[in-house]
Amino acid sequence: MARPRKPEDPQRWPIACARCNGHYELVATWPDGPICGYCYQAAKRTTGICACGHQGVLPGLIDDRPACRRCSGVKLNVDCVSCGDEAELYSGGRCQRCVLSATATRLLTNPDTGFIAPQLQVIVDALTAMQRPNSGLTWIRQSHVQSVLRELALHPTLTHEVLDQLPAGRTTDYMRNLLVEHDVLPSRDERLARFQAWAVTAQQRLTTEEHRNVLARFIRWSLEKRLRSMNPVTDSAFLRAKQSVTVTIEFCNWLATEHDTTVDQVTQAHIDLWQATGPTTREHILRFIRWAIKAKLVASDLEVSPHRRGNAPRMSIAQQNAVIEQVAHQQTLQPRDRLFAILIIVFAQRAEDVAALTWDKITITADTVTVDLAGLPIHFPPPLDEPVRALAAGKVQQPNRSTSQLALGISRLYAWQARRAGASPQLPPADSRRPRSALRHPQ
Repeated sequence: MARPRKPEDPQRWPIACARCNGHYELVATWPDGPICGYCYQAAKRTTGICACGHQGVLPGLIDDRPACRRCSGVKLNVDCVSCGDEAELYSGGRCQRCVLSATATRLLTNPDTGFIAPQLQVIVDALTAMQRPNSGLTWIRQSHVQSVLRELALHPTLTHEVLDQLPAGRTTDYMRNLLVEHDVLPSRDERLARFQAWAVTAQQRLTTEEHRNVLARFIRWSLEKRLRSMNPVTDSAFLRAKQSVTVTIEFCNWLATEHDTTVDQVTQAHIDLWQATGPTTREHILRFIRWAIKAKLVASDLEVSPHRRGNAPRMSIAQQNAVIEQVAHQQTLQPRDRLFAILIIVFAQRAEDVAALTWDKITITADTVTVDLAGLPIHFPPPLDEPVRALAAGKVQQPNRSTSQLALGISRLYAWQARRAGASPQLPPADSRRPRSALRHPQ
């Protein structure tokens, strides 16, 4: 691509160019007149067939048509000393194509043997045959490109594994594609290969060897099996597989560090709490759970709640007031259900925060009840404090009962509600025997 012209300078260059009529520095005088540097470069790069039948560089002009040197009388050296073709000379009397070929040969020659491997000769031939050798020269002059070519020169036999050891990037990818195109290397799906290489490194993030073994099986028999069935592997499938591995690693590490358990001991409460206390991307554990069920590693009735996208319809002000009134005074709900409803409906707390509520966040005195959620103390005036006091009384009466969680099974019971962001409050039953709350249809 020609460089843009600088502004004319008639005072410095009073004589105009015979071809462009511009006032620029003149570099030659040809039969049609003085020629500026811009037109001189353009003339050297003009190729075609002259009226006399000569094919090559046509630097001259006859009746405004390009003409060869012989017909136009233009004195110009465009004869390459290496190949003998007419072309713009680049260095040492050689054309750009010959310089590119020599440079590629030098970089791909094994320094120990002094010869270039037959497989690498394909690269030299492909570069030499480029339609625009000047682009090839610009590319091959870059230091990182020369480093890759010199590394390839050290291997008498090329394989995909050899190229995998080179620095990842466009240069390595270009070399690989070039070798595949010319049948030096067999074709392979690069996204699949990239996933396999990435997965090997990703598995090292697991904290236990047992989880590494499980993840390796999941990757091989689920994710890779799926990717191998595609031709080619799509970018979206590649990214989904990576995300599945990442979420599975986080889940396994969470099981090990937070609950000191393994995959074969996973319960529904674990999955619900995992989803309730993290971002919605945790729903991508679904693929792993389904595979684990199929592999008979976990119970077959485990479920992962899907993330609900979009906006749910909102309740009217009258409906909201009716629900609040029922929650505040209704005695039909069990204390645990009523507390959960009060925190969400009256105090607008997030369901996932309520599901993770523990007794150490609750302060009970003779006069007040205070619940600390996310560092924000919430004071429960009567009658809203009734369910907390009732639950506290039950905890005291049953000293063997776990005191770390506010109520047994609260994460299992309500975690699904955390996935319903923006939904109208609806309280599910704690078990199949508990009647559904009238809060679904306030009167």
